[in-house]
Amino acid sequence: MTQIAGKVAVVTGAASGIGRALALGLAAKGASCLVLTDVNREGVSETAKAAEALGANAAPFVLDVSDKDAVYNFAETVARDFGGADIVINNAGVAQVAAVEELNYDDFHWVMDIDFWGMVYGTKAFLLQLQQKGAGHIVNVSSLFGLIAAPRQAAYNAAKFAIRGFTEALAHEMDGTEIKISSVHPGGIKTNIVRNARFLQGATTAERTEAASRFDQIARTTPEKAAEVILSGIARNKRRILIGTDAKLIDLLQRLRPEGYGLIFRKGLLGPKD
Repeated sequence: MTQIAGKVAVVTGAASGIGRALALGLAAKGASCLVLTDVNREGVSETAKAAEALGANAAPFVLDVSDKDAVYNFAETVARDFGGADIVINNAGVAQVAAVEELNYDDFHWVMDIDFWGMVYGTKAFLLQLQQKGAGHIVNVSSLFGLIAAPRQAAYNAAKFAIRGFTEALAHEMDGTEIKISSVHPGGIKTNIVRNARFLQGATTAERTEAASRFDQIARTTPEKAAEVILSGIARNKRRILIGTDAKLIDLLQRLRPEGYGLIFRKGLLGPKD
C-alpha cells in the first residue's frame, strides 16, 4: 500500500481537469504538501488555494514540462524546500488532431515534447529522490489512446503509447523495491483537452466546435471521479489504472480483437468519423 497522508506530492498539469481534481483529492487524503505545476499561472494558483482551503499546504509553480532544464531545476527546488517528493504524478498533456498526411512536424514535436518527454523528464528528475528515501510512487498518465490507436490521433497515440511502454518498463525495473510505478489510462473524461487541442491548419471554428461537442457526448467520467480512481489505484499499488467503463471495455476489445477494434471508429462510436 502507498500511503498518501503525510507525504509530499508533485502534480503536473494541475491548473484544471484531472490535475486539479488530483490535487484536491490528495489534499482531502491528508498529503502534507502539494507541489503543483502548470503553464497556466492563474489556474495553478487557484488550485493551490482550493487545496489550502481543504487544510493542505500547497505551492504553485509555473513550469513548462517540455523544458528539461526547467524540470530538473524544479526537482532540485522540491528537494531543497520541501524535503523531496514521495509521490510524483506526471499528468500534463496536450492533444493534436490531424491525419498523418496533414500532420505538421512542429505540431508533432509539440505533442511529443510535452506528453512524452515531459513525462520522461519528470520521472528521471524525481526518481533519485524516491530512491534516496527508499520508497515512493511515480504515476504517469497515458490514455485510452495508449491502449488503442485512433484515426487522426497519430501524434497523440505515439506519445501515449510511448508513455505506456516507458512506464511498464520502469515498473519491471523497480520490482523488488518500495518504489511503485503506475500507468493511468483514462477513457472519456470531461476536461478541456479537445478544446485546447491543435487541429490541422485551416480547420474551421465549426469543425473545432463539432469535435468538442462529440467529445462531450462520449466523455462520461468527471475529473473528480477520475482522480478518485487514480488515488485508489495509487493506494493499492496498481500498475495499470483504467478509468471509466469505456476504457475497461475497449481494453478488453483490443485484447480480443487486436486487428478488428477499428470497427468502433468506422461505426462512429468513438473518436473522429472516417
